[in-house]
Amino acid sequence: MAAPKREELKNLRDSFRAKKQACFILGASGETGKELLAKILRQQLFSKVTLIGRRKLDLEGPFYSNVRQEVVDFAKLDESAAAFQGHDVGFCCLGTTRAKDGVDGLARVDRDYVHHSAELAKAGGCRHFVLLSSACANASSPFLLMRLKSEAESLVKAVGFDRCSIFRPGLLLCDRQESRPAEWIARQVFGAVAYIFPTFYSVPTVTVACAMVNNVVMPGPANQKVEVLENADIHVLGNIQ
Repeated sequence: MAAPKREELKNLRDSFRAKKQACFILGASGETGKELLAKILRQQLFSKVTLIGRRKLDLEGPFYSNVRQEVVDFAKLDESAAAFQGHDVGFCCLGTTRAKDGVDGLARVDRDYVHHSAELAKAGGCRHFVLLSSACANASSPFLLMRLKSEAESLVKAVGFDRCSIFRPGLLLCDRQESRPAEWIARQVFGAVAYIFPTFYSVPTVTVACAMVNNVVMPGPANQKVEVLENADIHVLGNIQ
C-alpha cells in the first residue's frame, strides 16, 4: 500500500482535526481498543469520543474531558440506538473467546454484535466504519473463530458505509491483562520471531491502533468503498508517527 510521508500525514491530521468530527469506539476495554483510545486522545483528532460498551471504564482526569460513555445491553441493542447517533467515524474492536463466552457467545460477539452495531451506526449517520478483524479470516477455515471473522466482514461490507476499512492483523503482541495461557506461549514464540520477520506473523497492538488512526485521517482509495489492510500493510501504516 502507498503510505504517506511523515510531513504529509501531519498535514492530513491538521486538516482532519479542523473538521471537528465525532467518533465512537466499540471494545475500548480490550488491548487494541485501549491503545486506540489513547492515540485518538493524544492527537486530539475528534471533538467528541463515545465509548460504547457493556460497562463503564474507570476514566478520570482532563485527558478524558471529551469522552462520554454509553452502557448498552448488546442483546437488546436496538434499545440503545441513540448511542450510535451523531458520529462520523466508528471503530469496532469487539471480540471475545470461546473459553470466556462459549461457542454461542463467540458467534454472538464476534459476528452478530459487530453486524448489529454496524447497522445502527450507519442508521445513525456514521460514514466511515473501521473493523478490527483477523489475518486468518476465511469462510472456509476449519477454525470457528476465523469463519466468524470472515462472516462479520461480509456482513459489515453489506451495510453500505461510504467507507469501510477492515484491519486483518496477525497475532497481537501485548501485555494482556486477561490470562490466556495458549496466547501467552504463542506471543513468546512469535515475539522472538518478530525480531527477524517483523511483518510476517505478528504485530503489536500499539501498531494496529496507530495504523487505524492514520487510516482515518487519510483519504480512502479512489472508487473503492471497502479497503482491506493485511498484517504487512498495518506495519507500514502503523509505524508512521
